Amino acid sequence: MRRILLTYILLFVLGLLAVQAQQPFNTLDNRDRYGNQVDPSTQPDSLDTGTDVQSIPPKLYMWKLSETLGNRTIVPADTLALNFQNTNLVGGMTGEYNFLGNLGSPRLSRIFFNRQDDEPTLFMAPYSSFFVRPDQVFFTNSNVPYTNLTYYKAGNKVNGEERFKSYFSVNVNKRLAFGFNFDYLYGRGYYANQSTSHFNAGLFGSYIGERYQIQAVYNNFFMKMNENGGIANDGYITRPDTMAEGKKEYSSTTIPVKMEQTSNRNKDFYIYFTQRYRLGFKRRVLKEEAQNNSVQQRFSPAAPTTSIASSIAPADSLATRSLATDSLPANNLAMGDNLSLDSLNSNHALPEDTNFVEEFVPVTSFIHTFKIERARHKYQSVSTPDENAYYNKQGVSRDSTTAFSVKNVFGIALLEGFNRYAKAGLTGYISHKFSRYDLMNADSMTVDRFTEQEIYVGGELAKRQGKTLHYSIDGEVGIMDKAMGQFRVNGNMDLNFRLWKDTVNLIVRGFVKNTLPSFYMRHYHSNLHVWDNDNMEKEFRTRVEGELNIDRWGTNLRAGVENVKNYTYLNQKAVPEQNSGNIQILSATLKQNFRAGIFHLDNEVTWQKSSNETVLPLPQFSVYSNLYLLTKLAKKVLTVQLGADVRYFTKYNAPAYTPSIQQFHLQPENDQVEIGGYPIVNVYANLHLKRTRLFAMYSHVNQGMGTRNSFLVPHYPINPSLLRIGVSWNFYD
Repeated sequence: MRRILLTYILLFVLGLLAVQAQQPFNTLDNRDRYGNQVDPSTQPDSLDTGTDVQSIPPKLYMWKLSETLGNRTIVPADTLALNFQNTNLVGGMTGEYNFLGNLGSPRLSRIFFNRQDDEPTLFMAPYSSFFVRPDQVFFTNSNVPYTNLTYYKAGNKVNGEERFKSYFSVNVNKRLAFGFNFDYLYGRGYYANQSTSHFNAGLFGSYIGERYQIQAVYNNFFMKMNENGGIANDGYITRPDTMAEGKKEYSSTTIPVKMEQTSNRNKDFYIYFTQRYRLGFKRRVLKEEAQNNSVQQRFSPAAPTTSIASSIAPADSLATRSLATDSLPANNLAMGDNLSLDSLNSNHALPEDTNFVEEFVPVTSFIHTFKIERARHKYQSVSTPDENAYYNKQGVSRDSTTAFSVKNVFGIALLEGFNRYAKAGLTGYISHKFSRYDLMNADSMTVDRFTEQEIYVGGELAKRQGKTLHYSIDGEVGIMDKAMGQFRVNGNMDLNFRLWKDTVNLIVRGFVKNTLPSFYMRHYHSNLHVWDNDNMEKEFRTRVEGELNIDRWGTNLRAGVENVKNYTYLNQKAVPEQNSGNIQILSATLKQNFRAGIFHLDNEVTWQKSSNETVLPLPQFSVYSNLYLLTKLAKKVLTVQLGADVRYFTKYNAPAYTPSIQQFHLQPENDQVEIGGYPIVNVYANLHLKRTRLFAMYSHVNQGMGTRNSFLVPHYPINPSLLRIGVSWNFYD
């Protein structure tokens, strides 16, 4: 804990030094007569000195990166006011994940189309509620320092959960920015031997110059989790009157569990950066034209600028535009209120005494992306002797494995829009990845080392400018070593057109992939699990999907079909296996929001069907519904959201969980349990006052009602009803 505090203090001091570099001290600028910083929003128009208080209106924007080429995508700033109460739920904003009940526990999406690949390793993938990949990191550019502090708490000090998050970003100048993030989670657990403790600290920075640009991330994760193997008898939850001799003299913490003295540890760190150098030419253009170009890029409607008084936005933004770092200005990036980035990212100060200005027009970009990562996994257990163990039959397991990788991508891009004939951008690249894996040897003292190298060549054709049509096609093919015979092709297209008084957004996306299963599906050595599947076939997957957005109607419809050949999964014994046939998955999701005055009803319904329920079980229906009233009080300064939501999915044989490999797999043949058919209801109050968001939620209010089948994973009941609170502050100074 001492190292965690020292790390946080160091990062905070660095942030303070950067603030001093960005804003020189001025006793008359947002300071009282004693030199203390004051919030301009709390001050009168003038001080005793008669000097007007002049404060810079906060303006910021955020973006994420594509991991391969480092293209930027502008995203809404993380100041969500609506449904803030759901932001710390392991089950996700709409409850689509199965998880073990406790905060920070492993999870798996019930929606097949939302599942991600096993990266960086098989063991990190279940921690998607905490682990942040490079393409999920938020970069920030702002004209004032931006800080966010968030705290969540649930339950009491004996069994409850706590999480503290901080995010800081500051601009040294209009082009150079950096910051840090800190995330600490502690879930004591409402069932025995189930506590979690996760820690993440990271640094990020960006320099967006006229010719040279670089963005870099460092993240370090340390995750600890005690394992209990689930409760010994589901009757304690489903039939409490028949347990403990009918006395009901037990609480969740006294229910017997299957495992003791068992834990998992995961450590991961990565350094990722992407840089590019752009070649181009200067041209003289009218000032008005330059303001519509990349000198003053504007936000798209899907990514509004965030100010102190954040407006209420939908929980899930639709069709966020992709903004390539190299792209020239796109007309579709214009905001209705014409709020530009001239105070943040302008390359020139526009002279006022002429109608013409010099503008830099990028033509070609040279790209380099680098990533180094190390992931370590440890499993420790003391249990009864096991004759089926491979290395130590005395019941003691100390399994460990390490994955290390280095990846470089070199590319060259011909940019879109540098003349009237360049209607699309074209990029070509070559990538090389070296991977090393250390597994346990039979003597439990030495390691078995595996090394793999992958070389791909790939390219991208993309049109991101304009208002009506945008598309991108990217793909890569393996040409050497382990990548030989593998390929991936992805395509996206969106069409925007007017329908009566609204704009309709139609999106079509799809992919074709022929890839090897991940390394740990092919090789793993431990005391309880050993496999070497050198002869596994490549998975061949094709998907076609369409999406329709009509904002005025509050409608979003998404539907698609996927075919998988040689589907790789973990069978009833938690051992990798392939299905040699074809499996088809049909899926459709409808999001429909209704409003009548201050009353709102938001709904999301997903239907999906697997052609092989034995190998790939999926619930046929998953439903989320949120009924609330939304209004403004106190002279429209305080936003109030009061309501209740429900999560529900139909019964199915949900995947079981095995602690020794931290993975979800098919249920054992002798222990088949149906999960689902049980609604989970939460009631809440969510408030937003200026820079502060806070909520109070009473989760799982229907505990003990109906079927009492409150499981998301076999033998792992969700937490009982409890009070949750959370608060988040934004600081712009």
